[in-house]
Amino acid sequence: MSPLDELATLLRPAGGGLYLVSTGKAEQESLQQRLYGASTPDQVRQRFRDAIEKIPTAKGVLVGVPSDVGAGFRRGANLGPQGIRLSLLDDGVDLASRGVVDLGDVFVVPQLLSDDMLSPEQLAASQRAVYPDVAEVERAKLPVSPLSIERRVFELVFALNPKVKPFVLGGDHSTALPPVQALAAVAPQPWGIVQPDAHTDLLESRLGIRHCFATWSWHANELLGRQGRLTQVGIRASGRDRAHWESTLGVRQFWAKDVLADPQGQLDALLAHVKSTGVRGVYFSNDIDGTDSKWADATGTPEPNGLEPDWVVELIRRLGREVGLLGGDVMEVAPSLTPTPDSAPRTLALAARYLRETVDAALPR
Repeated sequence: MSPLDELATLLRPAGGGLYLVSTGKAEQESLQQRLYGASTPDQVRQRFRDAIEKIPTAKGVLVGVPSDVGAGFRRGANLGPQGIRLSLLDDGVDLASRGVVDLGDVFVVPQLLSDDMLSPEQLAASQRAVYPDVAEVERAKLPVSPLSIERRVFELVFALNPKVKPFVLGGDHSTALPPVQALAAVAPQPWGIVQPDAHTDLLESRLGIRHCFATWSWHANELLGRQGRLTQVGIRASGRDRAHWESTLGVRQFWAKDVLADPQGQLDALLAHVKSTGVRGVYFSNDIDGTDSKWADATGTPEPNGLEPDWVVELIRRLGREVGLLGGDVMEVAPSLTPTPDSAPRTLALAARYLRETVDAALPR
């Protein structure tokens, strides 16, 4: 199986990563036809495959990961990718004009998260169910869990185009780890991550689980080699104070209360810190709950007293100008979690704005 054929097997057309049989199927097909400017499912599939063929010459690629299996007590981020895409479409945003190819969605079995958490029997059973038309010898090599599929997708993408910039629509924040893992093989060394977030996500494991929304930053920090190359901003919901995390794990944190007290000073200090680490670029992993809940409450764990949207946008722009963005994501958008009637449209509009700004900063004109 060629890399392009494997990608076409692992992915689904945009909006198709959610497994639907009857309920919601017609709405999913209508959404896909709108996203692809198509009038039939066959046209959708052909334009999806055409997009994959463009990877070798793309400046950026966009992948949706509609999985909330790694989330906490309130779920719904599986609907984030399609919601953000629709918001971009409604705003007339054409990422293709920036050289970004939308590769569609990672296919999600909603009870799975990572293949290393499966028994051999379950792995084989899921391979048979997910890839029924693939020859057994090839099928046995294919991942079935969203994080494992996502990592393989980006490994294949970077093998075809090592310079392409990855952009991801989550999904809970565990879905940020696979692109970071794959990026490590092609990123200029050293490199870093900047993470707006209300939470640290720095547990080595949670309830014995290695991979979930609360552990991805720990694994990313180890991958970077610590040394302050993981910079977190907007933290305000943590069982430990900043001194604990910085002294034990070698991260650098800018807590929300300090940013709110001195926005410009903390922005300058954050940029100065990132530059002091000597990184040659950063991946921007943007948990929507890093932003104050008055702007972004359609998420699993909205928190008040957070970052202001304009401040986050200025952070993105300055990182692009002064350090360089290797790619980025928008995570934890959950359109079905709506404390107020305006929660979903407000949060989705902001998520779309963040994605657009991240693309613009990573791919300057």
